[in-house]
Amino acid sequence: MKLGIVGLPNVGKSTLFNAITKAGAESANYPFCTIEPNVGVVSVPDSRLDKLAEMYNPEKYTPAVIEFVDIAGLVRGASKGEGLGNKFLANIREVDAIVHVVRCFDDTNVVHVDGGANPKRDIETIELELILSDMEYMDRRLDKVRKMMKGGDKKFQAELDCYEKIAAQLEQEKPARSLTFDEEEMEFVKDLALLSLKPVLFVANIAESDISNPDIEYVKTVKDIAASSGEECVVISAKIEEEIAMLDPDEKAMFLEELGLSQSGLDKMIQASYKLLGLISYLTAGPQEVRAWTIKNGTKAPQAAGKIHSDFERGFIRAEVVAFDDLMACGTYAAAKEKGLVRSEGKEYVMKDGDVVLFRFNV
Repeated sequence: MKLGIVGLPNVGKSTLFNAITKAGAESANYPFCTIEPNVGVVSVPDSRLDKLAEMYNPEKYTPAVIEFVDIAGLVRGASKGEGLGNKFLANIREVDAIVHVVRCFDDTNVVHVDGGANPKRDIETIELELILSDMEYMDRRLDKVRKMMKGGDKKFQAELDCYEKIAAQLEQEKPARSLTFDEEEMEFVKDLALLSLKPVLFVANIAESDISNPDIEYVKTVKDIAASSGEECVVISAKIEEEIAMLDPDEKAMFLEELGLSQSGLDKMIQASYKLLGLISYLTAGPQEVRAWTIKNGTKAPQAAGKIHSDFERGFIRAEVVAFDDLMACGTYAAAKEKGLVRSEGKEYVMKDGDVVLFRFNV
């Protein structure tokens, strides 16, 4: 999973990126201190994997990972090249989802490109730039299909209709993701690198002083906007995340407890990202390795096996599956098998979050 962190300059993107990846990206109080996108890979915390590691004492422990890309601050006019905008917009096209950091604090010591914090205006500024960039992109696609239609080939009509539907939506300054598409249209849409089609996780970045009572007006505004478009929203303080990143696990737990927080902002972001993208994890376990594998919710067993190796999918015979909770309750895989809790599943089995699986295959 690849997530692009976007927002206006000086909203806390690089501070957040530094905190969650400990990558030390430059963070300064002026616009465009991030020119090239910084990339950091983060392990997905999963207590189930920890418990499997205790059970098997494996040689290797491999959690799922998320790649975060810190994309430089976008400004009004980015779609026309303002503030190196075209370059930054191109970086966003490569991610699975957008993490939109919104400034929800006032601080005269931190410059705001538009004078001061205003979440509604800031969100609209970024959204509009993505839409304007998509309009240019769709114009090129439409021209191409119309030229093909001139040759009298009617097979392009459905594609043209789909593109015109998207273009009409964008012209109303509405993102492409607010449209619904049928099965035929989805075949055309999946080949489009549309920015406004990408799912969005809004991150309301609050001041440290608001962490104990984060339900401030700025945050309510972001939550309302997210809810109205069916997006996810998490509330964090990038500054506090930066402090958490410097602590060892025991200190981190104590620090979170002192703040009255049940989990870090990073953990909240990861959970929300999985939910936003409809992802789950299945687990493989043995003395050689315990590992988490990320798949789309609804994936069938052979395709899940293909995540490990294409041969597993090609030669799929069956999946031996036990629910994580059942395995833990029994204490060992052998005990779970004895109780009939290890099931033999075929090609039509739909994987569930937390399935512990052994794939049988023959190539």
